[in-house]
Amino acid sequence: MQYLFLSFLITFFAVILILKTRIANIALDEPNQRSLHTKLTPRIGGLAIMAGILISWLASAWSVSATNWYWVLFPFILMLTSLTDDIYQLSVKWRLLIQLTASAVFLLVILPHQALWLIILLTLLITWMTNLFNFMDGSDGLAGGMGLFGFATYAIAAYLMGDMHLALMNGVIVAACFAFLLFNFHPAKIFMGDSGSIPLGFLAGSIGVYGYFNALWPVWFPILVFSPFIMDATVTLIKRQMAGEKIWQAHRSHYYQRLVQMGLGHKKTAIVEYFLMLSIAVTAILLLKQSIIYILLALFFWVIAYLIIMRWIDKCWVQTQKSA
Repeated sequence: MQYLFLSFLITFFAVILILKTRIANIALDEPNQRSLHTKLTPRIGGLAIMAGILISWLASAWSVSATNWYWVLFPFILMLTSLTDDIYQLSVKWRLLIQLTASAVFLLVILPHQALWLIILLTLLITWMTNLFNFMDGSDGLAGGMGLFGFATYAIAAYLMGDMHLALMNGVIVAACFAFLLFNFHPAKIFMGDSGSIPLGFLAGSIGVYGYFNALWPVWFPILVFSPFIMDATVTLIKRQMAGEKIWQAHRSHYYQRLVQMGLGHKKTAIVEYFLMLSIAVTAILLLKQSIIYILLALFFWVIAYLIIMRWIDKCWVQTQKSA
């Protein structure tokens, strides 16, 4: 428990340090036609989150053991790369190369005897999850909330399965996200930025894979846990690709962005998303020890629910555009 408290305190005071000093000017989010915000805001809150997480992990006995160095190293590398991108705007190809390399080496370390095709597939999936978190970091409190609910669900599942180390690891992430949300919930004083969203996305994917191959949860579990982000980002980018748009270009067509633009605003959109995340989290935990028929029925329910929700938002968006 002390490491969770340490993570919270480090993140909390690191955010204050950023906001009260010139560090905040390292990278500022400038409002533009693709932004949902209207004022200049620091976007390096991820540094505070990762400081809380990585320092707390290093302070705990298990994190410095020879078998767990990768949990600290790869998020740290991705944080530095993403901070550089926040400041100097790295090209997409260099960012992707570093992300793919980090994901591949991580998998080769924890799964040394798996087939090459599986390593390649999982590398692509973790890299997708890494960027997916970044795509969804565009509204006050959203990415921090997904971090809180998502990793809390991982922590509970790991605890129920008897893996106290992984439960602690995820609990530390939850504490850091909670501290950050105190400053990021609407009206946000600071944004997460790539330095937080990219490492958190990597951890969401890599911990999900680690848990599956260590028999802590089934393959559907991490997908369901982070489905609020997975569904929104994946469907949105497929639609943009089909429309001939550049999928890596900044835009305002994610479903959560349209909720904000249709009048729900940042605060209410975050609350609605939190309710969805909590509902998903409860479902995922309850399904862990259920029979296959209940699992399939629940997964089918959520697929239909997502389709209905997205279809409703699409219809409301068209009506909003017509009346504008």
